Amino acid sequence: MRKFLTALIVIPLGLILATFAVANRHFVTVSFDPFMANDPALSLTMPLFLLLILVAALGVVAGGCAVWFGQRRWRRAARRHEADARAARGELADLRAQVTAARPDQQRLPVPAGVGLYGPIGRDKQRATL
Repeated sequence: MRKFLTALIVIPLGLILATFAVANRHFVTVSFDPFMANDPALSLTMPLFLLLILVAALGVVAGGCAVWFGQRRWRRAARRHEADARAARGELADLRAQVTAARPDQQRLPVPAGVGLYGPIGRDKQRATL
């Protein structure tokens, strides 16, 4: 199902992108100098579709970085809670080991061999064979 949904989105998006690239093949000059737009050292000539795709990709990367830095607090809290849970599990295991070691063997009831919860092994309450 996931592959179908991916194909349902990616194929039309690819067709739209290819159509956009064919329709916008003409070259544009992008200047990075705000004071002298005609300076060839700080300008770049490229196809319009490539410029727009690069700007969109840069926007996706910038947005991803902003979200990643914004969630820093939640990742830190998750690491702290995971460390607390590990410590609690270790403490619980130590306490269980202490309780097991402190419990005398006389308190444990011996289980007769061949006898289950309801009587002989292999039979239920009504003594039917299982």
